[in-house]
Order: sequence, then structure tokens, then C-alpha cells
Amino acid sequence: MDKMYRIKIKQLIEWKMSRNRMPLIVQGARQVGKTWLIKEFGKTEFQQMVYINFENEIQLQDLFLQDLNPKRIITTIEAFFQVKIDATNTLIVFDEIQSAPKGLTSLKYFCENAPEYHIIASDSLLGMNLHNKVSFPVGKVDFMYLCPMSFYEFLLAMNENGLAQILEKKQWDMLPVFKGYFKENLKYYLFIGGMPEVVADFAANRDWQKVKQIQNAILATYESDFSKHAPYEIVPRLNMAWGSIPAQLAKENKKFVYGVAKEGARAKDFELAIQWLVSSGILLKTFRISKPSMPLIAYQDMSAFKLFFNDVGLLAAKSHLDAKTIINGNALFEEYKGAFTEQFVMQQLKAAEIDYIGYWTNEKSTNEVDFVIQHKGEITPIEVKATENLQAKSFKFFCEKYKPERAIRTSLSDYREESRMTNVPLYIIGDYF
Repeated sequence: MDKMYRIKIKQLIEWKMSRNRMPLIVQGARQVGKTWLIKEFGKTEFQQMVYINFENEIQLQDLFLQDLNPKRIITTIEAFFQVKIDATNTLIVFDEIQSAPKGLTSLKYFCENAPEYHIIASDSLLGMNLHNKVSFPVGKVDFMYLCPMSFYEFLLAMNENGLAQILEKKQWDMLPVFKGYFKENLKYYLFIGGMPEVVADFAANRDWQKVKQIQNAILATYESDFSKHAPYEIVPRLNMAWGSIPAQLAKENKKFVYGVAKEGARAKDFELAIQWLVSSGILLKTFRISKPSMPLIAYQDMSAFKLFFNDVGLLAAKSHLDAKTIINGNALFEEYKGAFTEQFVMQQLKAAEIDYIGYWTNEKSTNEVDFVIQHKGEITPIEVKATENLQAKSFKFFCEKYKPERAIRTSLSDYREESRMTNVPLYIIGDYF
């Protein structure tokens, strides 16, 4: 993974330099590259790194049970690894901290009594919301969330530095010249996705079959986590909800329908299972909003939502998509009623840390706008078009009714600003805001 670059390294450097630094919890689903990023940061920014994976280091799982005194904890770590820890130049990493009882609680005492230490903890969110008995260090930790690689990071990994630079510098006037290259790489991304292990292997070997193998291994890891970490009684529902996502997204209306997961099912049957999948970062959830007013969360309809995978490549693998689709014109964008295109946009908006991502329908669901976002104090509707055919009655209806300051239609068409709307090419949507 030598060629990998993750934009979040900047945030880690800012955290290191901050005068008000607290222990940092890096969150994100399994396989999104948390450990690699933290280790890369340790290697490049510190003289020494002490790395503990509490899933693997069974002997250290009881490290915090005797007491939560930072001095004793540091002394024990020094003895175990036979190192001397200098607080100014050592990064201490508690990976998979959820596997060590009271590990999370200990961070509060490091914050209050030993703030000189640089401590990063990582948690795959597994069961995080169900750890009700854990004393969580509210207000005593910093947070960072890591998503799969964005399209921008993917371009860098593919050695397409020129294309990445156009996105970084927002040089939209140069897009028409490089449209073919962007579109080709976007097709690759829809199939490969942003899981670092998949991207790194493809960048090195260009092997489509290996892509599928690694993606299927990641899917298998997620599915084995269900039975390992989730409450026993919800595991069958986890599998049903998870397995239904490709079919949910292949519908014209992509709203999650319980009956697709299990015939005759109701909300109460699946509430806990869906909450678990979303909390562990495996699925992304976006709610219907009834009205595009500030703040959007106040107009959120808790009973209507869409669920997406955390990565478009995993959707491709779970849908058994064939690599031949990549060479077949625009077919990949249109597959499953544009499911991959909408999944891509959701993923890029999430990676861009948009403040709030929802979608809009009227009461009868006869009109729908794919995304309505709130970012930097502005509400923007986004219509996603898989093809160059840009007719969208619902979007027009929404814009005439609510008159947003800015409206975006994202498609394969060129960048252009119109009086009431901006057409934003799909390949720049994550870097546009």
C-alpha cells in the first residue's frame, strides 16, 4: 500500500499540533484503512510508535481492569514491549479498543491526568451503540471518522495525479479536455470501489478477478462479524436486511421497504438490526425530509429512509456484477435503475463530510429529489442522472416550489452553470462543495 494517500492524514497532523489535544478515537467500518492510516501517521510524524491491537494481544486485554491510572498503564506497556515511552515523541495506538474492557473509559483519565501523551484509539463501531454498560469518556476525547477512499484518493492511487489535481484545485474549465479519462476512471471506481486493500491490489496488478476475490472476502468478514459481535437474537434480521440492499436500490423508488427484506415484515422487526448495521459503518442511511428548511434534521421523517452500502465496490460484488460491464458504454451507470450512480454520489457526499444528507418526496411520493443536503448554512437539492438524458420533472417541480439558492444536477454531462441550476459532472461531485 505504499502509493496510498489518505486526505485524513492532514487532520491527524492538526490533532498532533493542537494545544488542546485529547486522546483521539478513529472510527469507521472494518477494512476502510484505519490501521494503515494510523501506522503511516506514526511512522512519518513520530520517532517511535507503540501499537497494541487488543483483538490480537490477549495478554493485554485486562490492561485497564486493575485501575485506570495512566502511570501504571504506561509502565505496564513499557514492560510488555520493552521500550521507554517518551510522551513528546511516541505515538501510542490502542487498536480495536472495544476488545479491552474499560479501555474507552481509560481515555478520560489520560485526558485529565496525563494529557502529554499522544494516544489514538480505533474502534470499528461494532456494538459501540450497544455498549451501554461502558462509561464513555464524553467531552474527553477527539473524534475522527474514516470512510472508504474517495474518488479523489482513488485517482491518486491509480497514479492519475493530473486528474486528481484538477479536482483538488477545482479547475472546472479543464474538465472537457479530460472528460474521457475521468469517465473511464469513474467506471473503474464503480466496480472497484474505495476499500484500500482492493484499490492497492488493482493499482499494482490490474486484475479484475482479484478485485472480486478481495471484495468477497471483505463481505464475508462483515457477515461473520454479525454473528461474532451482534446480539444473537438480531443476527437473522441483520442478514435479511443486509442481503436485501441490492434489491432495495434496484427499485425505481429506493426507499427501504421491509417487505423486500422479509415478506410481511414491519419496522419493529428490523429496527435494531438496521441500527446495528448503520452504527458499525457498514451501511449508510439517509432520511426523507418533508421540507427543505433549516435545519433539515428538524424535518426528518424517521419512518422513511434509504440504505446504501458504505462502498460502491461492495455493492458491485454483492450484486454479482461482471467486469465486462465496464467496457459496455454507459451500461454501468444505468444498471439497476441507476443504483450504482446514486450509491456513488451518497458515498462521495459522506466522504466530503457534508453536514446533513437527506432526500425529499412529497406526501404521496409522486415527486422525489435524490438528495437534499445542508452544508455550510446552505440547503441544496441534488438530482442524480445516470445518463445524458436530463429530463427530471420532480427536480423542476421542487425548484419551482421551494426556489433554492443553488440546485445541482449531477450526470455525465459537462460542467455548466444555468440560471437556476448547475450541472456538475459525477466525477467531481465529492470535491465540488
